[in-house]
Amino acid sequence: MCLIAFAWRCHPEFPLVIAANRDEFFDRPAQSARWWQHRQQDLFAGRDLKAGGTWLGVGANRRFAALTNVRNPSAMMSDAPSRGGLVPDFIAGEAGVADALEALAGSSGRYNGFNLLLFDGANLGVYESPNAHGRVLAPGVYALSNADLEAPWPKQRRASASLTRALDTLPATEALFRLMRDDRPAPDAALPATGVPREWERALSSLFIRAPGYGTRCTTTLVFERDGGVRFEERSWDAAGRLAGSTQTELAAVGRAPA
Repeated sequence: MCLIAFAWRCHPEFPLVIAANRDEFFDRPAQSARWWQHRQQDLFAGRDLKAGGTWLGVGANRRFAALTNVRNPSAMMSDAPSRGGLVPDFIAGEAGVADALEALAGSSGRYNGFNLLLFDGANLGVYESPNAHGRVLAPGVYALSNADLEAPWPKQRRASASLTRALDTLPATEALFRLMRDDRPAPDAALPATGVPREWERALSSLFIRAPGYGTRCTTTLVFERDGGVRFEERSWDAAGRLAGSTQTELAAVGRAPA
């Protein structure tokens, strides 16, 4: 997962709204989102068939987590455990966001760099492993990519601005999918320097990525309703950026809102 735009407590009816793109090599095997079980907890998520984890998911318990990798080739460890296990572990657990962030501070150094977004039904938090820093988030519109949450990356700024405008179209989600299909690269002068060749920095700077053998594999939206309902939609894309499939699920309202 390489770009997550999200709005937290910015809409009176939908406390948490998420639009995310997963970018990956097309030859890495994966399953589209579906129900599966992790540690006796049902979750709806895609699945990485190489390492067994996932990049984003929601549980029947309405806990949510999503992961982005931090792009820093010089710091990669070949023997690090898969980061994809962090998402289902949190969803299947019982720790609140604050406790989970504290636990990550003691274990995140084993992994290659990552950002982890966590929602326990009441609080939303983010953990940035390169800084060994986690925090509970205040209301706002954010975008998280392959650097920290405050990184001045053009794609993050564009995604958060577009999501702010798209909130007015809810509960329809078409505008969320449309904003994540933005394939305009950033100007060269605004490109970050993360240790990959310049042509790759350019290709990776758009919200929706098309590159040789690599690109946006799926776009996912989640809308958490004030009464506890959750709507999850996913569209998969082929190597040419064409629609290759779609799936969705809904968790029924439970009659309570996030605290």
